Amino acid sequence: SAPAGGAAGGRKRRRSRALPARPACPLTLPLLLLLLPGVMAASKPVEVPGGGGTAGLSRWQLALVLGTPILLGAGAIYLWGRRAARRGKGASERKTPEGRASPGPGGESGSGQPDGPGHEEMSPLGRAQAAKNKGNKYFKAGKYELAIQCYTEAISLCPPEKNLDLSTFYQNRAAAYEQLQKWTEVAQDCTKAVELNPKYVKALFRRAKAHEKLDNKKECLEDVTAVCILEAFQNQQSMLLADKVLKLLGKEKAKEKYKNREPLMPSPQFIKSYFSSFTDDIISQPLLKGEKSDEDKDKEGEASEVKENSGYLRAKQYMEEENYDKIISESTKEIEAKGRYMAEALLLRATFYLLIGNASAAKPDLDQVISMEDANVKLRANALIKRGSMYMQQQQPVLSTQDFNMAADIDPQNADVYHHRGQLKILLDQIEEAVEDFDECIRLRPNSALAQAQKCFALYRQAYTGSNALTVQAAMKGFEDVIKNFPRCAEGYALYAQALTDQQQFGKADEMYDKCIDLEPDNATTYVHKGLLQLQWKQDLDKGLELISKAIEIDNKCDFAYETMGTIEVQRGNLDKAIEMFNKAINLAKSEMEMAHLYSLCDAAYAQTEVAKKYGLKPPTL
Repeated sequence: SAPAGGAAGGRKRRRSRALPARPACPLTLPLLLLLLPGVMAASKPVEVPGGGGTAGLSRWQLALVLGTPILLGAGAIYLWGRRAARRGKGASERKTPEGRASPGPGGESGSGQPDGPGHEEMSPLGRAQAAKNKGNKYFKAGKYELAIQCYTEAISLCPPEKNLDLSTFYQNRAAAYEQLQKWTEVAQDCTKAVELNPKYVKALFRRAKAHEKLDNKKECLEDVTAVCILEAFQNQQSMLLADKVLKLLGKEKAKEKYKNREPLMPSPQFIKSYFSSFTDDIISQPLLKGEKSDEDKDKEGEASEVKENSGYLRAKQYMEEENYDKIISESTKEIEAKGRYMAEALLLRATFYLLIGNASAAKPDLDQVISMEDANVKLRANALIKRGSMYMQQQQPVLSTQDFNMAADIDPQNADVYHHRGQLKILLDQIEEAVEDFDECIRLRPNSALAQAQKCFALYRQAYTGSNALTVQAAMKGFEDVIKNFPRCAEGYALYAQALTDQQQFGKADEMYDKCIDLEPDNATTYVHKGLLQLQWKQDLDKGLELISKAIEIDNKCDFAYETMGTIEVQRGNLDKAIEMFNKAINLAKSEMEMAHLYSLCDAAYAQTEVAKKYGLKPPTL
């Protein structure tokens, strides 16, 4: 993932702007379902307050601004075999009590049919069933206290060896307690029912809902995970509860973890790719001849002496040497000295705060640059782009839009503004406006291969989501034109590869990824995407894992690779290994939102381990 520094993100971000997988599943699939083998989707829903008519930004959309690697979505990967189970089935509320327990493993209730009328009246089980039936009548009439009394009588009359019948009585009493919102009693009775019948779906789901009301998120997640597995992921209601709890857990854990996290500098490749997304960014330009001496750096790798005693110029020198850890401190020296490069130093420091994931420290610096009316307008516009992207990362699209529009107002000839605002428009499903912005960027900078490729992406996405074959064909032709006119633009090959994958032209997509690797052999995310393609195309798990391992070898800070590896391990049934990979990705996350998503995946895997221990239940694996 990437800092909120820019909407485009350059060559690194190219890997993030991949298109979604084939529409086998909707963009809002619950997290647990997306951990199943064969689910081919690419979205992590992201709620966007004030986002107009859109339902939220999917992960692959958000990646356009944030630089988050996508393809996996909420843990889904391009795999083969089974499609996800259909979702609409069985979505009705489980409110009513029932006459019998859920069938046991053998398909029968295990209690046997009640004896004949004469004998039933005399047997303890018959009297218990009669009390339960009376309770059901009270329940349907809304007389829940009386229903509870009848179910309690049924429990006391039922022979203790009649496990499944007894579990039904407890579950029915829990249903009556639920109507009275007595959540502790609901959980207690459902626990009794589950002890008697461990795979009792109604009791497990009712207990999950009670745990949700009691704010017992971990227990709720384990119960609803068991329900999802027992129902073969075919009930929308239980899957949506699982999704809701996973997101809440993820947000809680990420908030605490992110607050106390140690700043982590990304890899040099990541940083260089990030800065390459800007062409009108003064702070990323090399030092001018007059700004530094001709002396070589000393043996310890310190920056060459500059002609002025300037912290900012020293920071720039460190940038050229890829000695990134010293940039914030040198910029701070310039700021504290109120030197002539104070505005530049503020922007440079803010940018590196964003790179290490410290948005709260970056914002005051960006605010100050933006308010400096006597500063170079390109500095102010660049600060607005970065603050606007930060707002988008924080799910504040209104503030983000305002910053991009202000940047266009104060610096209308700045191609970066239109390029990055075009990305924002894609996120907000304003495709026509996005294309207009890309066109303006291209007008100002005709040799911008990146803008050309992303315009193709916008047009392709519009055609793809609209299922218009003719416009899809025209968009594909547009990609061909881009790679013909800009053969050194890795972005064009990468986006074209994703479009080809959507169209199931896997062989040609693989060729495009090879060209990306030829152009940028040290870009780890390309290897991850190529690995995912092997899984979808050839069902070659070994080759896919080999390529993803190569990505980690190239960049051991590539959280996308760890996340992808974790998801594959879940689908292989290697839950402990998956949790290890997700935790590595969590430690590398650049934003609280991305960290929350990763915690959700980790918690989903952990819940499956607990369910496997308690009930012997496991979802299908590869």
